[in-house]
This record gives sequence, C-alpha cells and structure tokens, in this order.
Amino acid sequence: MGALGALARHLDALIGPGIMLLYPLYASMRAIESPSTLDDQQWLTYWMLYSFLTLFELSIWKILQWLPFWPYVKLLFCMWLVLPIFNGAAYTYENLVRKYVKVGINVSSSYPERQRRVLQMMSLDARKSVERYIERYGPDAFDRVVKAAEKEAKKH
Repeated sequence: MGALGALARHLDALIGPGIMLLYPLYASMRAIESPSTLDDQQWLTYWMLYSFLTLFELSIWKILQWLPFWPYVKLLFCMWLVLPIFNGAAYTYENLVRKYVKVGINVSSSYPERQRRVLQMMSLDARKSVERYIERYGPDAFDRVVKAAEKEAKKH
C-alpha cells in the first residue's frame, strides 16, 4: 500500500493545480473569445468563488492545518465548481449570488438621469431587455413607458 497510499495522501497536490488553476485558466481564455456570455458568467463566478476560498484559507490557516481532510474538501468543491458536468460556479451565481448580493451595476451615462435611476433598480435581465428596447425604439419611447408606469402607480 506504500505507493498507492502515498498517491492517495498527495492526490490533492497532484491533480489540484490542474483542476483549480490550469483548466479554469484555459476555459477562461476560451470564454473570452466566445460570443456567448454564459461561459463568461461561469468563469467569472469561478474566479470570484476561488478568490473567496483562498481568502478564507489565508484567514484561518492555523485552524485548517489541523484538519487533514481540508485539502480534499477544497479539491471536491473546486471540482464541483469547474467540471462542465456540474457547472457549480454558474449554479452558485444563479442561486446565491444573483439572489442575495446586489452589486451596484453602473448604467451608461448616455441615458438621462431619470432613465438611469429606473435602469439601476432593474435586474440585469430586465435591464438588458430595456436597453434593447431603447436601441430599437429610442429613448423617447422608453421615457413614455416610464411616465405611463409612474402615472399608473399613482392611481393605486
């Protein structure tokens, strides 16, 4: 069991860098080049979560050094985040980050102040739809929609 035991004890050190760094680097470069934004979301979220995990490790490393299973837990978690069969990073973004973390996303300053305020209150998906609407019908059409919605809200 000598060689197999050594291999099992050091599995995280042998395959960890490939799963946690090399493959995500390669996939991130491919995502930058692809026209789809879905893979961008997967890999940006992965790097965000990996950064949080690294900060967590650095913060409590004295405790983690007493947990012999920690490297394997980290490896399994990163595998879940990375592997395309799971797409854990995208899942985490959709089900946790997007729902509970509201980041002040900048809206283009080309919109009038009133429209910028309305756009900042919307979800990312709604904002994209409204921006397409504005591109197609113009900012005046959007302004009429906002005024009609405000008028309707005042009735109730």
